[in-house]
Amino acid sequence: MEQHSFSLKTQYICITVAIGGLLFGFDTAVISGAIQLIKTQFSLDTAMEGWLVSSGLVGCIIGVLVTGILSDRIGRKKTIQLAAVLFLLSALGCTFPPNFSLLVVARMLGGIGVGMASVISPMLIAEFAPADKRGRMIAYYQLAITVGILLAYFSNALLIKGAEGTFTSEGLSWFFKTEAWRPMFLVMAIPSLVFLLLLGRIPESPRWLVTMGQPQKALAILQTIRMAGVAEKEFEDISRAATKATADNRSVLAAAFRLPLIIGIVLAVFQQFSGINAIIYYGPSIFEAAGIDKNNALLFQVIIGAVNLLFTIVAIKWVDKYGRKFLLFTGLTGIVVSLVFCGVLFYTGNTQGPLLLVLMLVYIACFAFSLGPVTWIVINEIFPTDIRVKAVSICTLALWIAVWVVGQFFPWLIENVGPAVTFWIFAGCSLINFVFSWKVVKETKGKTLEEMENVFIAPH
Repeated sequence: MEQHSFSLKTQYICITVAIGGLLFGFDTAVISGAIQLIKTQFSLDTAMEGWLVSSGLVGCIIGVLVTGILSDRIGRKKTIQLAAVLFLLSALGCTFPPNFSLLVVARMLGGIGVGMASVISPMLIAEFAPADKRGRMIAYYQLAITVGILLAYFSNALLIKGAEGTFTSEGLSWFFKTEAWRPMFLVMAIPSLVFLLLLGRIPESPRWLVTMGQPQKALAILQTIRMAGVAEKEFEDISRAATKATADNRSVLAAAFRLPLIIGIVLAVFQQFSGINAIIYYGPSIFEAAGIDKNNALLFQVIIGAVNLLFTIVAIKWVDKYGRKFLLFTGLTGIVVSLVFCGVLFYTGNTQGPLLLVLMLVYIACFAFSLGPVTWIVINEIFPTDIRVKAVSICTLALWIAVWVVGQFFPWLIENVGPAVTFWIFAGCSLINFVFSWKVVKETKGKTLEEMENVFIAPH
């Protein structure tokens, strides 16, 4: 019973922190249903459409850049609370902007929150989770992203359907029918507020407290989330590692950290160059290009979101049992094959039947149990505490730059080289990722964060 109590406390912390991923997913996907409505209302050309999508991602890059400084100075908890506030402000700002420019500003504000959460949420989970369950608990973050994506698809579809109804009030008609994209953004205010309230009950990271010279607070927190004996042993390991790091005065750019930095950056960039966000952002446009009715295209997005969710649960069950590399190999194989055949369907014009949807679902399923969660898991496992926030920020910055590149240039690729070549480009990038994961990435299953130095960090 006592062990169960400690397990529940850790689960509460990790699930609460993972809600940052839900808001990340919602913010990423909500634009897919709103983009055509906004494009029509503001008469956007292709370049401005790309800017609307990528403006939030520019905010993400800003958020990642400031997170390292903030997290080391004010702590992990206060940083993630600030991200929650920005989510809420963005949801309200995107709902009631008087013009396109202020809509972009509000999207960018939310992007800063997303960028901050994308660094801090999985990192906090990694620092609280026990070694034998760390993989699945960090995967909660990816699961939350998929839940957020699914919620955005589902709420968008409901609001589009509701816009076909009749409203007695002129104000309601304007809000839910004439400018139906506004309530799509307002929905995000609900989980933002819940996130902010729940964060008040989580403790600060014990590892951060040790680095800030507050060992007694760190030990007290560990004793509330670990069994007696286990807490003291973990505290000793954390303290020993912190003492060594202080004595060495290490820099994140030191040669000793070159390998983990390369692994983190490459996995982050090629996660996005697999094309996942292009499909999330422009899924309805892809299905419409295949001749599928607009309303059905949104329905298919909901189906894609559900598959994404279900197969992320598969990752949670398997990642600590079979390891990170096994999931990467299996998933990347399916990703390459499905993308190649999607390209073939568009190239030959055979996109009218169900095969395109089936291949899309295979792609999403393979991404959901491999690249999606494993990238975040590995990035947050492989760096020692003294440089973790800076190193994870660098890797996450690389990820968001890759997201921005895809969001900015995907419409241009679809328009100028066509969907077939675009899918083949994504397949080629995923093949490169497969070879890299096979040759360079090392297994991290079952090791404590303090033991990672023996696996990844070059001796000096």
